[in-house]
Amino acid sequence: MIFTRWSAKFPGTQRRDAARSDRAAPRPASGTPSGPPEMAPEPAAAPAAVDGTPSASTVATTGSVPAARAEHADTASEEATPAALPPTVDALSVHEILGTIPALVAVVYGPEHRLAYVNGAYATVFGARPAGRTAREALPELDALGLLPLMDQVLRSGKPRTVKSRKVSGGAGADRTRDGYYTFTCTPVEVAASGPAPDPEVACVAPHKGVLVFGVDVTDQIEAAERLRASEALQREAAVTLQRSLLPQELEQPDDLRVAATYQPGGTDAAVGGDWYDVITLGAGRTALVIGDVMGRGVRAAAVMGQLRTAVRAYARLDLPPHEVLQLLDGLAAEIDASQIATCVYAVHDPNEGRLVYASAGHLPILVREPDGSVLRAAEPTGPPLGTGGWLHTSGSVPLGPGSSAVLYTDGLVERRDKDIDDGVEALERAFAGAAGTPDIVCDRLLRSLGITATHDDDVAILVLQHPERTGHDAELFHNAALELHGGTEAAPRARAFASGVLASWRFSPELHDLGVLAASELVANSLQHGHPPMRLRLRRTDRRLIIEVTDGDDHLPRRRRAEPVDEAGRGISIVATIASAWGSRRTPGGGKAVWCEFALPRG
Repeated sequence: MIFTRWSAKFPGTQRRDAARSDRAAPRPASGTPSGPPEMAPEPAAAPAAVDGTPSASTVATTGSVPAARAEHADTASEEATPAALPPTVDALSVHEILGTIPALVAVVYGPEHRLAYVNGAYATVFGARPAGRTAREALPELDALGLLPLMDQVLRSGKPRTVKSRKVSGGAGADRTRDGYYTFTCTPVEVAASGPAPDPEVACVAPHKGVLVFGVDVTDQIEAAERLRASEALQREAAVTLQRSLLPQELEQPDDLRVAATYQPGGTDAAVGGDWYDVITLGAGRTALVIGDVMGRGVRAAAVMGQLRTAVRAYARLDLPPHEVLQLLDGLAAEIDASQIATCVYAVHDPNEGRLVYASAGHLPILVREPDGSVLRAAEPTGPPLGTGGWLHTSGSVPLGPGSSAVLYTDGLVERRDKDIDDGVEALERAFAGAAGTPDIVCDRLLRSLGITATHDDDVAILVLQHPERTGHDAELFHNAALELHGGTEAAPRARAFASGVLASWRFSPELHDLGVLAASELVANSLQHGHPPMRLRLRRTDRRLIIEVTDGDDHLPRRRRAEPVDEAGRGISIVATIASAWGSRRTPGGGKAVWCEFALPRG
């Protein structure tokens, strides 16, 4: 089949033929027939149309299809008209483009960066600049901004370079009364000749490789960022102030322990954490130490932390075993906020026993350094975090005799995103083994050894306690004396005689001697009447107080009550509470109770 004879009947072919005819023939004036001169119609022929479209007879002669020509004549004419073409930027000069933009523009050429051009915005900020001179002479501001070495790199490498937020004095605002900030981009360009003669005023007389310096005003962005940083700093300061106000403003210092703590908020935002610590003197020389961490960050975590810390102090006054204190905290944490959980360690130190009795609710283990420098990790028992409920906590113990130290800490000290937390605890053990000095010094050394800086991303709390060895004159201020009491009428006079002899040997004043003997007599009489064996009278002195304690096998705790005038008993505890600085009672781990009182010693 011959497709040529059929192709004229295809609409697409007709349009292509018409377009080729228009492109091949020169455009005649309006009213002039189209086509070459030799093809012009004779006078007898039908004239062309006004718009230049050939007549029907002419189209037939050339073999075109009249329908296709009539359908697309107007469109082809419009496409070929130069006035109908879309505008382009080819006709615009570089000067017209760069001179109207608000950015700073400077063009230099050659290895000395001779100035070829600066636009109006540049001249407004830095003043007019003479062309043809080196950038060091004509553009000293670029030297001050440190751009000349960057321009050398761009010229050598042919790659653009950018520096951000360079300060320009008096370079912002319409009146130029405030400093501005600009981001400069240096781009390699080729600078063409601008004049035929080597005139110094002519920027460039031959094509050269050059650099286009383009500066964008970012003053508003920089000022907005500074305002945002200032606002965040104020918010963070307020959050940290809130957090620190919920922590102890001054740690209680027990007689037998040296204690220090430190807290460092993590990150740079306002979302502080819920780490806390506390030291609580329980009386009779015993001390409670607690450290905890509320999961999450922000004011809510800090608020929950404050409530838990207050509750710990209240429960501690009950002088309960550590696991019972955590049991009470567990229920309270769920009531405060069911969505918040917290870890906690509660420990009690008794100098008479030389041990640290503790319970843990999902917290990291206590580390104890013995006098020989070895570090041991407190083992289980531990339970789930506070607020989970449904768990019975238990207590454990670890030795803490004279010369030993212990550290309690939160996970921010040892936890890292790229390491296992056990590795962090092992690193803390090594650091603690070599951290000598007072508790304050130990805290600082642990922070440095574990790499804790001001930019650390998690809160850190550390509590260090030391049980110092007493030697020399210091040892003379700490004494213990105990007497086993056997039932019978002779127990009370034996207790009075023992107390009198011990207090006399400790060289107390006659007044304090008599008060101590009276208190010991009343406590022993109360135990003989309401308790049962085994019974013991213990006297202990420190550099600040005298402690008298009586233990027996009955777990019924005494209470102070008002005795009626006709009552023959019931006044013993009231007498002790009146003459002593403080008194209290607690249940002992093996069953039974301890009733104690203490007298403050005069200063000096």
